[in-house]
Amino acid sequence: MKPPPELAELRAKPPCVVRIPAGATPERLAWLVTRHADVQQALKDPRMSADELKPGAPVRIQLPPGDRPSSFLRMDDPEHNRLRSMIATEFTARRVRGLHQPVQALIDDLLDGLAERPRPADLVDAFSQRLPSLVIARLLGVPDTQYDFFVDRTRVLLSQEDLAAAYTAYMDLTAFLRELALVKREKPEDDLMSRLATRHMATGAIDVDQLVGIARLVLVAGHETTTNQIALSVLSLLLDPELKDQVLADDGKLVPAFLEESMRYWSISQDAILRMATEDLELGGVRMSAGDAVVISIPGANHDPGMFPDPERIDVLRDTSEHLQWGKGPHYCQGAPLARLEMELAIKALFRRFPGLRLNCAREDIPFRRAPIFYGLTGLPVTW
Repeated sequence: MKPPPELAELRAKPPCVVRIPAGATPERLAWLVTRHADVQQALKDPRMSADELKPGAPVRIQLPPGDRPSSFLRMDDPEHNRLRSMIATEFTARRVRGLHQPVQALIDDLLDGLAERPRPADLVDAFSQRLPSLVIARLLGVPDTQYDFFVDRTRVLLSQEDLAAAYTAYMDLTAFLRELALVKREKPEDDLMSRLATRHMATGAIDVDQLVGIARLVLVAGHETTTNQIALSVLSLLLDPELKDQVLADDGKLVPAFLEESMRYWSISQDAILRMATEDLELGGVRMSAGDAVVISIPGANHDPGMFPDPERIDVLRDTSEHLQWGKGPHYCQGAPLARLEMELAIKALFRRFPGLRLNCAREDIPFRRAPIFYGLTGLPVTW
C-alpha cells in the first residue's frame, strides 16, 4: 500500500533517465521527475509541452496509431484553452452545488441496492464504481443502459495490458460517442454533449472529432479517478478504526480534510503525465535539451517529505493544500469540484447507512490494481 521505496531513493537524486515502452510510438528515453518542487515546475513551465502532435512527443497511454490528438489534455495553449473553455461552466462551484441533490439521491439508491446484496459484497462493483460512472454519464447525456459498455471499454483502454484490446476499446468508445454526438445535434437534451453539439459543433467552432475527444476525456477521467479514490478512501478507514472514528466524528466534520489527505496519500495518478521540453532548460539540477521527454511522478511529489513530513502516514490535520493529485497549472483538472462533492457525500452516506461496515478479507488479500495510468482496487470485499 505504500509507494515503492525506489521513489524515495530517486527523490534523493536529480531526475534520472527511464525508458518509455514502445506501443503506437517507438520506445524512447525520458527524464523521470519525482521531487515536489520539480514536479510542480514541470506542470507549470510553459517550456514543457503537452502537445502530442509535436514530432517525437512522448506517449504513455497507447492509442491506435495515427489517431491523435486524443483530447485537449494533450494540447498546448491556445488550442488547449479554447477547447477546455467550452466545458468550463459545467464544473463551476455554482453548477456543482446544484448537483448536490441528484448526486445524493443516486447515492441513496445505490446504497439501497448494496443493502439488498448477499454478504460479503464487493463495494467497488456495487458502489464506488457505479456512483461516478453514472454521475458522469448523466452529465454527458450517456444513457444509463450503456453503463456496462463504457465502464468495460474504459477499463480495457486504461489497463494497457493488451495493446490490441486497448486499441479496440478506444475505437469502440469513439464510435459510440460519435454516434451519440450526432444524435444530440439533432435532438438535444439538457446535457453536456447536447450543449457542445448545439453551441459549438453547429457553429463550426469544433468538428465531431473534437467533440468526441472532449466527451471521451470527460467520460474516462471523470469516472475512473473518482471510482478509485472512493474505494481507497473507504479502505483507509476500514483498516484504521481510530482514523475512522476521528474522521466520522461530529457528523463527518473532518471528511473533506480526510479526502484531501487520502488523495495525497494514495496519489492514484501514476506515470501517464508526460511533457516534452521545447527549449533547453534546467529542472531539478539537470540540464535538459529541447526535445527531451519528461515523465512526471505525482506519487513521488505527494510523498516528498520536504513538503509533507512523515508522508507515509495519513494525517487529517496536515496542510494538504499543495498536494498535486489534480495537477497544477494550465492542465489542472476541471472536474475536481465534482469529484470532491461525490467523494464527500459518498463517504458520509456510506458509513451513516452501514456503521458496522468492515473489510471481509485479510490485508494481504486486498486486490490492488497497479495499472500504469491509475492506481486503485479491482474489488473491495466488505460486510456489515
